[in-house]
Amino acid sequence: MKPVTLLLPLLAMASPAAAAPFQNLDALEARLINALGAGIGEPGGPASPIDRRMKLATCQQPVTIDPPALGAVALRCPSIGWRIRVPIQRLQTTSTVSAAAYSAAAPMPMKVEPVVRRGDPVDLVADTGGFSVSVSATAQEDGAPGKRIRVKTEQDGKPQGQIVFAEVVEAGRVRLPGFN
Repeated sequence: MKPVTLLLPLLAMASPAAAAPFQNLDALEARLINALGAGIGEPGGPASPIDRRMKLATCQQPVTIDPPALGAVALRCPSIGWRIRVPIQRLQTTSTVSAAAYSAAAPMPMKVEPVVRRGDPVDLVADTGGFSVSVSATAQEDGAPGKRIRVKTEQDGKPQGQIVFAEVVEAGRVRLPGFN
């Protein structure tokens, strides 16, 4: 028997299901457009089509569409573990009030006096729910509550450590951003 004749029955038995199936990106994109309520390139919709070069494994359960966050929507398949982020088009905001009218009607922001002055000793605090770490530091600039300033940490009581940015909490106390 010829090798070709043996190969033909094997090819006929191979089913499309045996090949690695990929997620239907057209259906995924249509579902995303339906969920967002806006088409591709429209405000609130996907900024561009889903990249067709991706080969995602077929999700056996419905793909989860997360709410928009940081300018993108996440599409996830929890059972397999893949996740893609699709950028969304920013919403257009229109103002009916002219800038001149707004600036005339808007009160001037109050200037808040600094509670920390340059050269003041401060406690630099990193605080989480479970623990708190503090170190002595020296303010490198003036700051009001909520403002970020530079502070220099101290080593052995001398201001010769590193300069870091910290948020002013109150007089004599600053905290590292990212810690609550």
